Amino acid sequence: MKGIAKTSLLLLVSLFLSGAVLAQKDSTELQDTRWKMLTYDVGSVFRGIGFAYSRPLHWEKKQWLTLGGITAGTGLIYLVDDETSRFVSIQRESIPKFVRDYGELYGSPENNYLLTSGVYLAGLIAKDEKLRRTGVLLIASASAAGVLQQVAKSVVGRARPVSGLGKDTFDPFNSSRNFHSFPSGHTILAFTNAYAIAKQFKSPWVKAGFYAIGLVPGASRLWDQQHWLSDIAFGVALSIVTVESIDRYLDRRYDKKYNEEDKQLSWDLQFGPGNVGVVISF
Repeated sequence: MKGIAKTSLLLLVSLFLSGAVLAQKDSTELQDTRWKMLTYDVGSVFRGIGFAYSRPLHWEKKQWLTLGGITAGTGLIYLVDDETSRFVSIQRESIPKFVRDYGELYGSPENNYLLTSGVYLAGLIAKDEKLRRTGVLLIASASAAGVLQQVAKSVVGRARPVSGLGKDTFDPFNSSRNFHSFPSGHTILAFTNAYAIAKQFKSPWVKAGFYAIGLVPGASRLWDQQHWLSDIAFGVALSIVTVESIDRYLDRRYDKKYNEEDKQLSWDLQFGPGNVGVVISF
């Protein structure tokens, strides 16, 4: 529960800093627009979280089938957890250190909220509704999924690979972090960000790039024997479901939608004294 307290505190500090920045802009316009935007967006964060948590009460056959598919897929991966853990851990030293460090740092709650609050603050200062909405989606999704994973870790009590106890060892409500393996928190926070940001783009290649970046923290937890592959897989699935649910709610709260206008890519050659290049406009 310490992790929840730290991330909640960081989120509150981020919102406080947002208010402090606005307070420095001494004008009626800021008080009438940006302050109202801030209060509206904070409300959207909490309402979005509530919406996500209440969705199972309204699920129909399709949603229950999706849950069944996620459960079955996680179960199949569970069967090969021992083998995949041994194989991936052996590869650790062959992975560049900066990649391993990135995986550890980016998936931490502190750095996650630093990024998400920064995105939101940029949208607030610029009065860009689309960017504000993205920030709200990032903060709400990470918070909703983050609390769920903290509760699940305690309730499931699965032993981490590093404990040496094996994939079948469970001790619910054990306070030791060695029994907080399922699901992976680093994976959830990192992939939630990647999936939410990727929604801003139409190109499947750009989306795939963000997904790949978002999966690195999960992979790093495998290298470090902190999680099993099934922990990672379930974390990815939980991230996607949470982001999609909250984004559906935000459709009701904001007029701006992602990719409303078709973007056309144009190429042009540019010549100048002593140089030649290609200019890409989009």
